[in-house]
Amino acid sequence: MPSRPIIKVIQNRDFVITSTGTSVRKAAELMRRQNQGALVAVNADGRLAGICTERDLSHKVLAAGLPAEQTTVGEIMTPDPVSVGPDKPFGHALHLMFEGGFRHMPVVDRHRRPIGIVSARDALGLEILHFRSELQLREDLAEIL
Repeated sequence: MPSRPIIKVIQNRDFVITSTGTSVRKAAELMRRQNQGALVAVNADGRLAGICTERDLSHKVLAAGLPAEQTTVGEIMTPDPVSVGPDKPFGHALHLMFEGGFRHMPVVDRHRRPIGIVSARDALGLEILHFRSELQLREDLAEIL
């Protein structure tokens, strides 16, 4: 399992954050503009209230025929989602996502204020790096043999 701290995975990366009262149309626009598959919703105090994903938008709004202008993020989000602290190993987050059957997880500070989102897709980048170094090692061994 990757042992890098989550903060290293999410550092210098933008994420979408909005209030629970934001319309799902506005939320979808924010996600599209920032090319993100999920956003975190916060309460008035800035603490994590929920997470809203592309899947929530398509299944709970579009497929259900709800009006995007009148439906709020708070109505369709996953409330009080599993979250992780920035100091935890990335492998811990991957394990939680696998066990919970979800692909996005908010990263929160000790006051439960969102500081980012970690995604199962982030593991792909790590695997590619590992694959590249393994490929180079195999090529080096092939030259020696």
